[in-house]
Amino acid sequence: MPMYETGDELSEKIKDLSRARQSLIEEMQAIMFYDERLDASKDENLKAVIKHNRDDEKEHFSMLLEYLRRNDPELDRELKENLFSKKELNELGD
Repeated sequence: MPMYETGDELSEKIKDLSRARQSLIEEMQAIMFYDERLDASKDENLKAVIKHNRDDEKEHFSMLLEYLRRNDPELDRELKENLFSKKELNELGD
């Protein structure tokens, strides 16, 4: 896990948030890898396995995102404002 400050200077809460954020990044990377393999494969049986694995990573990603939402009040506010909005993307945010 990348750390920009020494571990001794960080609270356990910040360490856990960093762990969750790094795991979120890794889950998204896995989704990207599986998407590429799925798109490149010609074997339908292999594609089915890869798709299943990719979708498991999406579940893991969403669970980590929910952990972060519950433990980062500012992220919670941003997600509530932006997710599932009917606004155009360029209308979201500040």
